[in-house]
Amino acid sequence: MTSVLRIAAFSDGNKDGNPAGVWIGEVLPDASRMQAIAADVGFAETAFAAPEGEAWRVRYFSPSMEVPFCGHATIALGAALAHRYGDRGFELHLNDAAISVSGRRDGNTIAAALQSPPTRSAPVDPSLRDALLDLFGYTIADLDPRIPPARIHAGADHVVLALTSRQALARMNYDFERGRALMTKAGLVTVALVSTETPQLFHVRNAFAAGGLVEDPATGAAAAAFAGYLRDLGWPHGGAIDIVQGEDMGFKSLIRAEIGEPAGSSIRVSGTARFMDEA
Repeated sequence: MTSVLRIAAFSDGNKDGNPAGVWIGEVLPDASRMQAIAADVGFAETAFAAPEGEAWRVRYFSPSMEVPFCGHATIALGAALAHRYGDRGFELHLNDAAISVSGRRDGNTIAAALQSPPTRSAPVDPSLRDALLDLFGYTIADLDPRIPPARIHAGADHVVLALTSRQALARMNYDFERGRALMTKAGLVTVALVSTETPQLFHVRNAFAAGGLVEDPATGAAAAAFAGYLRDLGWPHGGAIDIVQGEDMGFKSLIRAEIGEPAGSSIRVSGTARFMDEA
């Protein structure tokens, strides 16, 4: 039986990061089996990959549902493929997109980078904005007017709420079942809560109730979507942003997102990955 690799993506060197499961086999199991494996692993997501011509067919499952795209599990998959097949790039066929990931071994860690699906953003419906603010115990006064609430996308849908301070971000809290119902009804994978340290450095927390977890320590898909949204806003990003996530959970994760000029174009998301134990 194929084992599941446990790899922490977007690690802070040889520590922390967001654990992901990685399953690599000749043929993907059926969906119910992949869901059961992901639930047993218990991480935010597990990536499943099998050869498909010159590329890899990839699907992602959280403990409670399939998700269309997961950034940190893609970084973990890139690390696993580079470890097995050498330092290079790999084409990935997702359910609704074709992307790529690359990996390069560097001592005890592997540097990995993905090219996200195309990005898009739109203003969030005021009723959903207000419902999310109430869920997290915030008010309009807690929002940073420079980055208005928005529905953002880079392979999966998220809402971003930019807050006025790091202190406001630190007090994030919400009722899990209420949050899961709201996010599921709205079709959201996560809600990204963001505070700005500099125009190129952000602190982020991602509520992931729809996927069965209160919070995700690192969310590459949301990072790509957020970077695309900053481009849409004309934000002075200087070509790249850095995201620190997971600090309040004790799993510090470091994400870099490189932003090209064309509107809607793919975002390059990169970080390091470290191998944990095998299952």
